[in-house]
Amino acid sequence: MNGLQVTGAGHRIKRAMAVGLILIYATGTCTAATLEKNIAAIRAVGPEGQGHSAAIAAMKELSVGPADSLFPLLNAFDDASPLAINWLRGAVDAVADRELKSTGHLPAAKLEAFIKDTSRRAEARRLAYEWLIKVDPAAADRLIPGMIKDASPEFRRDAVQRLIKLATGAQEEKQPERALKLYHEALAGAVDDDQVKSIVTPLREMGQTIDLQKHFGFLTEWSIAGPFDNTGLKGFDTVYAPEKGIDLAATYDGKEGPVTWKKVSTADEYGVLNIAKQLSPFKGAAMYATTTFDSDKARPVEFRLGTPNAWKLWVNGKLVFARDEYHRGVQLDQYSVKTDLKKGPNVILLKVCQNEQTEEWAQDYKYQIRICDSTGAAILPSPAAATSQVVR
Repeated sequence: MNGLQVTGAGHRIKRAMAVGLILIYATGTCTAATLEKNIAAIRAVGPEGQGHSAAIAAMKELSVGPADSLFPLLNAFDDASPLAINWLRGAVDAVADRELKSTGHLPAAKLEAFIKDTSRRAEARRLAYEWLIKVDPAAADRLIPGMIKDASPEFRRDAVQRLIKLATGAQEEKQPERALKLYHEALAGAVDDDQVKSIVTPLREMGQTIDLQKHFGFLTEWSIAGPFDNTGLKGFDTVYAPEKGIDLAATYDGKEGPVTWKKVSTADEYGVLNIAKQLSPFKGAAMYATTTFDSDKARPVEFRLGTPNAWKLWVNGKLVFARDEYHRGVQLDQYSVKTDLKKGPNVILLKVCQNEQTEEWAQDYKYQIRICDSTGAAILPSPAAATSQVVR
């Protein structure tokens, strides 16, 4: 009798295990399908409430997902909108936090491999890093030193800051040659103005010559034409002759008579060109500036511009951005415009408008503009670029 009972119990146990395995398999399959569906719901979320109800429901399910769901969530950052990234970040944080609290572990090796994959979205790599160092603080010393020119601005900044700290320490320890080497290494990766200044100051104190125009990639050589009429703010939308085609030998009807193109340049180390010193009268005026940029290949770039005036920007005849706003202030990289350059010479046309306000703070008429990649690192013209302007 006892033997029969044991045999029966064993049979029931095996049967229960089999059913359990079937349930686990089925749940896993369902989870994979549900995970994909929920990620799609979050990636589809839009402004003004579009898809928010579906995204909220998806978040509830995603936040209780297994640790393996971290990587599909991180991968989903690729090509996601900024709004969707915020939702995905919340899901990753919920999964990682629950996993860490329940097991004390995270898939560190896979997180590190993900961080090293520079093809992944910068925000996702950074988020993976923030969770990795919670379980493996030593990862910072393994990863950050190699990120001096990383595609992620945050990783670059960390790598630069590490070198600045080492350079400062070398100075304090009376090791000038080592400090000099470390500062130059830091400058090669620095893209943020505060870090650049903290590097350039000691370098100049050590007798080094630093070309900030080149470091940031400012455009400093221009041909300008104006003033054209902007009284009553009409000039911003008026299509004056330079917008129809650039001819550097042409004479145009200006605000107070004929105007022609003249070559100008700026020695300001931050590339600021003061229009008020170049054109008269400058109140109620619009002016055009043009230059060419020779690119060694076709590539995506960012034009980063600072100005307190209204402006329009064309690249190779295509209007890429316009902002009809006056006297908001000016700062480095105030505006960032993504566009593409073609291989060879690219014609850049900028229109800058000044209004008629008479207050002292409203007199600035200037701009600075540079070309860089998505991290802010300068893109310089091809060394073989011709120095002459292209006339169309």
